[in-house]
Amino acid sequence: MSDRLGRQLAFLAEADRLKSVLRANPLCDGSRRENSGEHSWHIALYALVLAEEAGPEVRIDRVIRMLLLHDLVEIDTGDTPIHGSHDPAAIAALEAEAADRIFGLLPADQGAELRALWEEFEAGESPDAIFARSIDRVQPVMQNLQSGGGTWRDFAVTSDQLDARVGSKIARGAPRLWAHVRALTRRYFDALPS
Repeated sequence: MSDRLGRQLAFLAEADRLKSVLRANPLCDGSRRENSGEHSWHIALYALVLAEEAGPEVRIDRVIRMLLLHDLVEIDTGDTPIHGSHDPAAIAALEAEAADRIFGLLPADQGAELRALWEEFEAGESPDAIFARSIDRVQPVMQNLQSGGGTWRDFAVTSDQLDARVGSKIARGAPRLWAHVRALTRRYFDALPS
């Protein structure tokens, strides 16, 4: 076997560990917590299905690639729930170290290419990354709605916190999608006992 192929297969074996990283979000049926491998697959499917919500300059093939890669660092760092309390700078440093290790398993050219996509997603400035980050945020919202509140109950999330932490990011890349989803979340929060 060539060294290149060996490195690629080693990377893929390491990526399998993402299936063991539990996230805070429950599955839509509420039966158990989602793992990061499932999340990455699901948001790639979200991007494919909701591609018409992206701006004309967005390349969905690149968005899907970003979404498949963006959480690989959680193999080393674990999942950081958006509604939890944490130090964003410390998390970013840990994730950069994890990216060095994980993408470093690949042949240098391929590792650099995939690492660049991961960094583009993290920066969140290109049209592709902005839409990818919108999709990454909308999927947990839909899971919380489907599961009767999910992590919103666990973290005592308010409607205003949802708007600030999630809504603005979704609206930036998919404003029509956020308007629709926001109407659904308002019904959920309005139905809560005062």
